[in-house]
Amino acid sequence: MIVEMKTGATNEDIHRVVERAESLGLGIQMNYGTNKTVVAILGSITGQLPSDTFAVLPGVETVVRIMKPYKLASREFKAEDSVITVDGVEIGAKRFVVMAGPCAVESREQLMETAKAVKAAGASIVRGGAFKPRTSPFSFQGLRKPGLELLADVQQHVGIPVVTEVVDSSQVSLVAQHAAILQVGARNMQNFTLLQKIGKSRCPVVLKRGYSATVSEWLTAADYLLAEGNEQVVLCERGIRAFEDSVRFSLDISSVPVIKKFSHLPVIVDPSHAAGHRDLVPGLAKAAVAAGADGLLIEVHPSPEEALVDGLQSLSFPQFDKLMSELRPIAESVGRFI
Repeated sequence: MIVEMKTGATNEDIHRVVERAESLGLGIQMNYGTNKTVVAILGSITGQLPSDTFAVLPGVETVVRIMKPYKLASREFKAEDSVITVDGVEIGAKRFVVMAGPCAVESREQLMETAKAVKAAGASIVRGGAFKPRTSPFSFQGLRKPGLELLADVQQHVGIPVVTEVVDSSQVSLVAQHAAILQVGARNMQNFTLLQKIGKSRCPVVLKRGYSATVSEWLTAADYLLAEGNEQVVLCERGIRAFEDSVRFSLDISSVPVIKKFSHLPVIVDPSHAAGHRDLVPGLAKAAVAAGADGLLIEVHPSPEEALVDGLQSLSFPQFDKLMSELRPIAESVGRFI
């Protein structure tokens, strides 16, 4: 249930709404907009309450029941677009943000070389996996803590924020000490214990869509982060499982305008995992820009043929440079810049 306060409603008016919600055992989440305050009333009994439970209170303009399963990620709760700021980089604003780097951190030399190259090409954030949850237990699982230390080193010496995946709730504080942004992978999109722990950390987070999840399920997962008070949530479309086998996953490009219509959260696209092959990455990346995405998450490696993880879908430095030059005019055509 969304309670929209009138323009000019007093603090006392807002407090009365909060007080009544708490007296009924309900949770609340506040959105202090530019002109109005919106109070989200959260709880399983909201659908049973009389419509005038909050409407009769002074300063209340409208009361709306949200029938969608997601609440805090919805446009009803927050009409204006959310902008997530990470070390001076704004995600969801005019700048189209590119996050690039290796799928897995392999060595200091590999990571440092890649970070400098992608930054020079125009990337705003470096990606790199320290913990690598793999389909096979015999595949490379990442450098783990030493990988995190390398990411922190790059962040400090190259002067660019880093994003890396956290795969277990027990690792949240450790990863947050080394990275500017935490990433929740597709396999963990509905790991609610992990989401709640990250929500409590208040760290910026990229939430990837599960490869069998609907948009509604994806946004409801985002609510787990938002409900803990973490407003720094970025969604990432990375392709879904379908019957088509010519690509690794089918990139649901339609999810971008759908998210823009129904949610205030910024959304980026990972064309690398969707494509599964570097030759297909540029086309999907360009489509994402044109569709209205706020950024890209792209895998780049100094020697893709020698990569320990996902070399086939990783771009080389020259390929990444070329792609960035091709993306700029597309971004400008939709009112963005790189």
